[in-house]
Amino acid sequence: MSRKHSIAMVAACPFPANYGSPAAIRELAIALAGRGHDIHIVTYPHGDDMPLGSAKLHRVCFGKNSRRISVGPSLDKPLLDFLLLLKLCRVIREEGIEIIHAHNYEGQLIGIAAKLLTRKPLIYNAVNLMSDELPTYRFIRPAFIAKAVARLLDRIAPIAADEIIALTPEIRDTLLSVGCRHERMSVVPCGIYPEIFDNANPEALRKRYHLDWKRVILYAGVHSAFQRVDYLLRAFQLVREHDPSTVLMLVSPIDDKADREANQSLARRLGIADHIILAGPHTLEELPSYLALADVAVVPRCDCPGHPIKLLNYMAAAKPIVCFTGAAKGIRHNHDALLVPDHDWHRLGDGILRLLRDPELATRLAHNARETAVRDFDWRQLAQKVEHVYDSLVPSPIVATADCAPKNLPIHHQPS
Repeated sequence: MSRKHSIAMVAACPFPANYGSPAAIRELAIALAGRGHDIHIVTYPHGDDMPLGSAKLHRVCFGKNSRRISVGPSLDKPLLDFLLLLKLCRVIREEGIEIIHAHNYEGQLIGIAAKLLTRKPLIYNAVNLMSDELPTYRFIRPAFIAKAVARLLDRIAPIAADEIIALTPEIRDTLLSVGCRHERMSVVPCGIYPEIFDNANPEALRKRYHLDWKRVILYAGVHSAFQRVDYLLRAFQLVREHDPSTVLMLVSPIDDKADREANQSLARRLGIADHIILAGPHTLEELPSYLALADVAVVPRCDCPGHPIKLLNYMAAAKPIVCFTGAAKGIRHNHDALLVPDHDWHRLGDGILRLLRDPELATRLAHNARETAVRDFDWRQLAQKVEHVYDSLVPSPIVATADCAPKNLPIHHQPS
């Protein structure tokens, strides 16, 4: 059994929040705290009201607790990150923290500074690559500067980590290629709690959106450009030509207005806007019922070094999935999902139509996807792999035994 540790998790993002990395951090923290570890999450001043189990939350005080949840860079992040560093050092000192566990790039950079100031070992949880995402936010311009900054971050962020947890083999291989050592690298994917999808009740949503006899193609995620919802819209245009009974439901967990409007504009140009349902923001409790509406669930992201949370959700909800190859983590073509070549939205549309036309295939893939989610991606199993990393960073206490204890002195045994 793993020893129990005191951990400061650095979440340089809105937290908790019902999407992507913040959701994964929350669920991992709950799993680790449930196994007896003392988990302290240090984060921004804003986030959703979501349960954290026995993990403790430490927020930066910045007077913006009601700020809207958003994805990507912003002008106030440098100040927030400085305040987060101060808060992290205070939590380390006051809570007897043994290990800093930093998530994402900003969390890692803050973790590096905290390591230098406190001398605590640092774990970098690498969930993505900046070269994959940063240019798509259009925050740094021109684009070539954003790409250069992203490449630099991909090189320098892992340097000071004592251990690295890579979300996927692709991230691991990239970090190895820039000089990280193999012996301090582990691969632990994102996980899921499969049971949260067991009691979905979609009927109220079906009535709310007047779905009736319609067949639902569903995407559940944010509208950010790197998610390539534009490919899904073009694929759906092909699907509608062959199956007029279909609608496309885009279900977002946040109010990502700017990116949503860009996708709406493309839908109007393609002539499919009247057949698209924009739903959300939704709560975590509502997600299983939304997914239960889907006849086919789609992951339109390509070239994805990380692990799409939406893919795990689809799998745990036992939905037939069409997915670009680059985002297909932990699944196999024609076993758990239909996989199509990256960027080929024609093939994406063909895959959706194939599942609509072949219910036997759709049922088999959905069943296998659920089995894979339960077997390979349950957070309670993955948390044990993270525990092994913790154990490697904190030496076991030396326990005196009867053979080596000084005579005439009491022997004190470390509790197991």
